[in-house]
Amino acid sequence: MAEDSELERTEPATGKRIERAREDGKVVQSRELSTFIELMAAMLGLLVLGGFYFEKLLGLVRHGFTLDRATAFDRSLMMARFSQSSIDILLAFLPLLGLMLAATLAGPLLLSGWHFTWKPLTPDFAKFNPITGVKRIISVNGLVELLKATVKALLIGSIAVWVIWRHKDDLFALANESLGASITHLGHLLFTSSLFMIGSLILIVAADVPFQLWHYGKGLRMTKEEVKQEAKEMEGDPQIKARVRAAQRASARKRMMAAVPQADVIVTNPTHYAVALKYEEGSMGAPQIVAKGIGLLAERIMELAREHRVPLLQAPPLARALYRHAEIGDEVPQRLYTAVAEVLAYVYQLRTATYASAPPAPPRHLPVPADMDVPEQEHA
Repeated sequence: MAEDSELERTEPATGKRIERAREDGKVVQSRELSTFIELMAAMLGLLVLGGFYFEKLLGLVRHGFTLDRATAFDRSLMMARFSQSSIDILLAFLPLLGLMLAATLAGPLLLSGWHFTWKPLTPDFAKFNPITGVKRIISVNGLVELLKATVKALLIGSIAVWVIWRHKDDLFALANESLGASITHLGHLLFTSSLFMIGSLILIVAADVPFQLWHYGKGLRMTKEEVKQEAKEMEGDPQIKARVRAAQRASARKRMMAAVPQADVIVTNPTHYAVALKYEEGSMGAPQIVAKGIGLLAERIMELAREHRVPLLQAPPLARALYRHAEIGDEVPQRLYTAVAEVLAYVYQLRTATYASAPPAPPRHLPVPADMDVPEQEHA
């Protein structure tokens, strides 16, 4: 079953899967790259600061072994001198230690970027399982590590033998040189030999980094079902989203219907379209659409308007134009200002009309631009 599950993991890891792995401390690591950078940094640091360290250490040795009578027979003075010498050595090596710290961080940063988490430090008793440890040793990654160690030993050993053989005459000549010259010559030989051996590690790094990237991606691969499930988690279950949208529409419709009784007029088609308008002088720049609907919703708007004595005006071109070119909460389109102004004037006349006077005639032939009322099939 485990093999079948492994074979099913054919999909590359998604961004969310990679982010979860990073949070758990699982990132791409190459020990060979880190080792190479650290050793090269140490060699370059010694190359630049070697003369300074030589003089500093020589001075510390001379100072440390030069004792007066009082210091030789006073333990407190001896400890004070030892403490001061230790501090001097530490301060002298701080630049090199800082360089090594930067080199230690550089390897992981090059492969995985900066990420800090405490999870790898939490106790995991599964790591103490001997069966798991044996499986890890005989895994593909364990065999690769064994191969790398073998190749590394052969490569560095071969280069060391070649360097020693190449400089054998220089090594024998050290016996005939003065102490100062022999120390300088030996330091140069050691530095050159070390640089050759460390430089040879670039071959192993060039093979190890691509392998670690491939192995990391392979370990995070997903099945098609996991990809689908993660997509659902990120985008939301379609059924849940549909229910949420339905609830949002119901809530919006409820708020819209609550605004109908406060509308000034309902412009109708007369049965297919219904648009509720409201205008408050001083607080609104132009009349607003507070509700609109077609079909059954239009009928409900008109029914609610009749219950609350909101005037209804049959103006099919204007109703269609308002419905198509404005949303709920929008102001009336500027090109319909004149037509809407005539409608509101009619509503005002209705409100001020007395029982004795004849009701005002509804406006006819409202100025609605032809391109804003494109004919289309009416809703039943």
